[in-house]
Amino acid sequence: MTQGSSRILDDFAKLMTDAAGVAQGARREVETAFRAQAERFLADMDLVKREEHDVVKDMAAKALDAVEALEARVAELEKAMAKPRAAKPKTSGD
Repeated sequence: MTQGSSRILDDFAKLMTDAAGVAQGARREVETAFRAQAERFLADMDLVKREEHDVVKDMAAKALDAVEALEARVAELEKAMAKPRAAKPKTSGD
């Protein structure tokens, strides 16, 4: 009976090991399917990569700086034009 019990336990252990292998394989398949579905979902959302976002952000900051500089320059020019012009001395030919 001892040998019969040992054989039953060995068979049971083998069955559990095989079941664990099957479960591991199923887990890998589910993860692969989930990952593929998630990648498809993200691709459909048309997301921007971080590098692209950072480049556009830097471009926008530079453009804003340029606009502010131009606005300051226009303000200076408008101020200069608003000053009354010094009267030119009249020549005797007028």
